[in-house]
Amino acid sequence: MASLLRERSGTLGRASSDDSLRLSSLSLTARSLTESLPLPFGELGCKLSDQELRETAYEIFVAACRNTAGKPLTYISSSERAAGSATPSSAERSLSSVSSMSASPSMQRSLTSTAASKMKKALGMKSSKRGPGKESSPSRTVKKPMTIGELMRMQMKVSEQADSRIRRGLLRISASQLGRRVESIILPLELMQQFKTSDFPDQQEYEAWRSRNLKLLEAGLLLHPLVALEKSDVSSQRLRQIIRGTAERPIETGKNSESMQALRSAVMPLASRSADGFSSEAYHWADGSPLNLHLYHVLLEACFDYEEGSIIDEIDELMELIKKTWTVLGITQMLHNLCFLWILFYRFVKTGQTDLDLLVAADNQLMEVSNDAKSSKDVVYSKILSSTLSSILGWTEKRLLTYHDTFSATNIEFMEYIVSLGVSSAKIMVEDISHEYRRKRREEADVARSRIDTYIRSSLRTSFAQIMEKVDSNRRSAKNQSISVPVLAILAKDIGDLANKEKNIFSPILKRWHPLAAGVAVATLHSCFGNELKQFISSVTDLTIDSVQVLKAADKLEKDLVQIAVEDSVDSEDGGKGLIREMPPYEAESAIANLTKAWLKVRVDKLRECFDKNLQQEAWNSKDTNKERCAPSAVEVLRLVVETIDAFFQLPIPMHPALLPDLMIGLDKSLQHYATKVKAGCGTRSSFIPALPSLTRVEIGSKIWKKKDKSQNLQRRNSQVGTVTGEGSFGLLQFCLRMNTLHHIRTEVENLGKKIKTCLRNVESAQADITNGFESKFELTLSACQEGIQQLCETAAYKMIFSDLSHVLWDSLYVGDTSASRIDPMLKQLDLHLEKISNILHDRLRNRVITALMKASFDGFVLVLLAGGPSRAFARQDSQILEDDFKALKDVYLADGDGLPVEVVEKAAAQVKSVLPLFRIDTESLIERFKQLIIETCGGTAKSKLPLPPTSGHWSPTDANTVLRVLCHRNDEAASKFLKKTYNLPKKL
Repeated sequence: MASLLRERSGTLGRASSDDSLRLSSLSLTARSLTESLPLPFGELGCKLSDQELRETAYEIFVAACRNTAGKPLTYISSSERAAGSATPSSAERSLSSVSSMSASPSMQRSLTSTAASKMKKALGMKSSKRGPGKESSPSRTVKKPMTIGELMRMQMKVSEQADSRIRRGLLRISASQLGRRVESIILPLELMQQFKTSDFPDQQEYEAWRSRNLKLLEAGLLLHPLVALEKSDVSSQRLRQIIRGTAERPIETGKNSESMQALRSAVMPLASRSADGFSSEAYHWADGSPLNLHLYHVLLEACFDYEEGSIIDEIDELMELIKKTWTVLGITQMLHNLCFLWILFYRFVKTGQTDLDLLVAADNQLMEVSNDAKSSKDVVYSKILSSTLSSILGWTEKRLLTYHDTFSATNIEFMEYIVSLGVSSAKIMVEDISHEYRRKRREEADVARSRIDTYIRSSLRTSFAQIMEKVDSNRRSAKNQSISVPVLAILAKDIGDLANKEKNIFSPILKRWHPLAAGVAVATLHSCFGNELKQFISSVTDLTIDSVQVLKAADKLEKDLVQIAVEDSVDSEDGGKGLIREMPPYEAESAIANLTKAWLKVRVDKLRECFDKNLQQEAWNSKDTNKERCAPSAVEVLRLVVETIDAFFQLPIPMHPALLPDLMIGLDKSLQHYATKVKAGCGTRSSFIPALPSLTRVEIGSKIWKKKDKSQNLQRRNSQVGTVTGEGSFGLLQFCLRMNTLHHIRTEVENLGKKIKTCLRNVESAQADITNGFESKFELTLSACQEGIQQLCETAAYKMIFSDLSHVLWDSLYVGDTSASRIDPMLKQLDLHLEKISNILHDRLRNRVITALMKASFDGFVLVLLAGGPSRAFARQDSQILEDDFKALKDVYLADGDGLPVEVVEKAAAQVKSVLPLFRIDTESLIERFKQLIIETCGGTAKSKLPLPPTSGHWSPTDANTVLRVLCHRNDEAASKFLKKTYNLPKKL
């Protein structure tokens, strides 16, 4: 018999070497494939091995194939089946003689009677050229054909000895339960009742058999019953206890023992439960999911040749017998269709994916499943369907998402059916299982089109990445060769070849599900290459021969891809507009412009970095200055700017005038950044103006300036002089150098405009009208320089007056005796500082800084008079001293006609000159003037109580606060009493 099977497999296994070569790229090892393709029916949750499932399935099969009228199965010994001449034992003869004529005719049917398979024809499969009993070679002896039953036993890998035992047991059961149908028998229980240790070759095989039946009862009645168990079910609890107890006290089988009676009493109530709650003759012990599906899967496996993997020719007769198990396993036509779909697909995968017949059969069987899915509302079936299709879809998508690796021109016939399996599975899952879809009812074509779209895009992206890697690898290997073509130029050519391959080989197949398959493919390739092109453009700093070559190759590729898309979408509804929108133009000229802009950005960023670095290294020391008396960093900054302009006009681009504004903006912002940094940290004029002390009145009759008070008042006034963090390092020299630097930048920016005009005339792309109309605008830089110079002027002036000269102004001028502490020391120091300014500062800035210094000194003088604190007191006769000293201060800036213009000095002195006459007015008149000003400001409410006027900061004889401050510094008894009575001002701070 084994030789006959080998003969069958040898005949069917002879395939042409060309076929095997054609399928080699699709085939993988069965082991690796089945490891990732488990049964989709769910886990059993018990340790039933594949062999145990086969033995159980075979027992059910043999039991189900007995006479449908209820007559017992005929038992024929193995020796009789093998030779036909041996004498049977007495026991076997007695059993055989009882009903030898009642054996199932189909089981005993000879294989020679097998006609052409109707099932294979229905599944679209080719019938085998070999007959069931045909010899494989002329030298072989023709053997007696075996029966369908014998074929099933061998397919199920059941030994003759086990087969004999099973049939013997079934005959005993049938004899004791005459007339009972197979679905009314709990097979594991009844077989345990029939067999004991002596029926097995050894104790180990007996214990394995007994253990298998108990695990089967556990799986069918406890783990996966047809009707769900309640926690309080007594029978289920009792059965669990019995099964757990067998480890210590094994059940005595083969007789009506106490342990068997206990087992039967627990099993029968559980097996007799039905879904509708009514009792029936049928027992439910193997029809719960997924146990029934696992057992049915084992039976269906018998329909395949184990060596070749193909469907056996006797499929029709064998399937007729397998269907007799439906009543026991609870299998319906829909479940059979689904299980048969899975086994066809599973066997195709398991046998190396080389049998196109199996793939075609699976695809056709899926149509049956699709029809079932539309009409089924069974939740359990839907769950199994979903799991099965998910597994199939997962496998197919793994290959279709990279179909360029899976298929080629040699095995392309497999692709159509694998695509069909994947798409059909997805459609059933979405349209017939998904409740959300039923609510929305989208168009039928959406699912298929969406899947194909995904496959195309995914596979082409993968292929693109592989080509990229290959091209890059070739480039590295040819790095030392003299000829070097840019990577993207080679890539563009290879992508063009891939697009043509897609159009000619794959798109005709995929077009069945997606009308624009080729268009989607080229749009994907266009996008992939476009991404690489963008990265290429962003990575280069200069336009070179290589970059131009890449852009030309990209332009040619784009035209080829667009042409394919247009041809593919001629008959589409929108004429391919949607696809073209997915393919934004590469635009070589725009790419050059963007590349140039990127270059400009890099250069400008580097420029700013260099500016910052130069500023950080700048010492602002007169020893480092040049003939322009500015910082060396300014000279370097301007040199870098000129260098950048020259580099820009040397670029091999046809669009200098168009991109020049980008360059100008970048340079302008960079120079503005430098100018802003130059003035950074210098502070403002308000940083150095001292805070005004509280108002006090003069203490009459006592020495105004005591030695003890001197140090306190000096300390207090010094603390009132404003400072800025880090200002200690900013001396007059630094201020002057910074102003010179900003002036130099401002001057040279004007010269840069002339240079740019000259460069424009020399480039081929420039036209006369563009050149003539060009205006060099460094507005941000000029504005920053102007503001910086102004801020540095004012800050330097106020720092000099209120910080550098505070010892001769704020700390000593008119302190104590007015006549003994006049302005002469301050004028001497002022002359020295003015001389320094003249020597360091640029001529164009000198008067501007001296003007700012003059204003600051005038502000300082008036502050001494009006906010000098209790250490200063002026009598009416001191007014002449004050006027003479202020005149002397003005003369410093007039410098006998060589200084500032008279009108400028007089304009700055107007405020002080308006305040000085107040010091000549007598006290009573001042008090009256003060009262009148308060009334004018506050109205009639001020007559009863004079409010304290606020400090406006603008000193004027018509300002009540100014008049009040003159009274506060008046060395007069009347003034002191008035201030004491009106505001209760103290004599000291």
